[in-house]
Amino acid sequence: MTQTVNGHGTVTTSGSGPRGGDDRLGSGVYDGPRALAEARRALRVALPEPSSKYTQDDEWCVVQQPDGAWSEFRFHDYDRIFDVPGLYEKIFYDVLGCDSPRFMVGLLADALADARIEAADVRVLDLGAGNGIMAEELAAVGVAHNVGVDILPEARTAAERDRPGLYTDYLVTDLTALDAEGSRRLAGHELNALTVVAALGFGDIPPEAFRTAYDHVAEGGWVVLTIKDAFLAADDTSGFARMIADGMASGTLEVVRRERFRHRLATDATPLVYEGIVARKRGPLA
Repeated sequence: MTQTVNGHGTVTTSGSGPRGGDDRLGSGVYDGPRALAEARRALRVALPEPSSKYTQDDEWCVVQQPDGAWSEFRFHDYDRIFDVPGLYEKIFYDVLGCDSPRFMVGLLADALADARIEAADVRVLDLGAGNGIMAEELAAVGVAHNVGVDILPEARTAAERDRPGLYTDYLVTDLTALDAEGSRRLAGHELNALTVVAALGFGDIPPEAFRTAYDHVAEGGWVVLTIKDAFLAADDTSGFARMIADGMASGTLEVVRRERFRHRLATDATPLVYEGIVARKRGPLA
């Protein structure tokens, strides 16, 4: 059984959302490019019944596309989701109220202001760039040089389709096996910031890929990341808890902002809590 949402039935849950908002499904925290508005309105999404519990890695929905056909999509089947214009935004922003890119860019903007650094001087490596929502939020605060990296060619295609011109460059590559040409290409951008938002801990970006991206950021550069709180726990097996904890303890990661926040809602309408970290790179990760 499924529940239809976002204009086709309403589901509510108690509690408070990020920065005092509410937890309604379809809370409308993100508008996005006008070109996608019609595509998003034409899509209908149905979620599993709220009583059905799924791990975050196994969440799914069914989607009625403009031709009337219904199809099932797992949330981590990003290649299929990116192929449908507006579907990523429909699921994660319109229905599940994701706020991570806006929230994290806000933390970064505050940190830059405190450090008296102009956003125009920041040159970002956006890891797990997807279809460009993070670059859109960064551009809104004045960051003009964004380099996207994603392992999926469908992600770059979607970014070029939905948000043309936001990325100075966009590499489709596996950072666990980055070749010399890819490394030279990244180095040529003289990157001084890394953003990794809503992409760590589920196997999409393993620690080795994060370390490679980190190594291409200049000393003193900015590191902006979100990660589910479970992946920072003592019993974490992903490798991120130790990497990040060791970086903080050694001073390699100098944390300047750290907040727990609601990344989005799960399909059962419970909040998914993440850690948001803004740090300065002060040395290599162990």
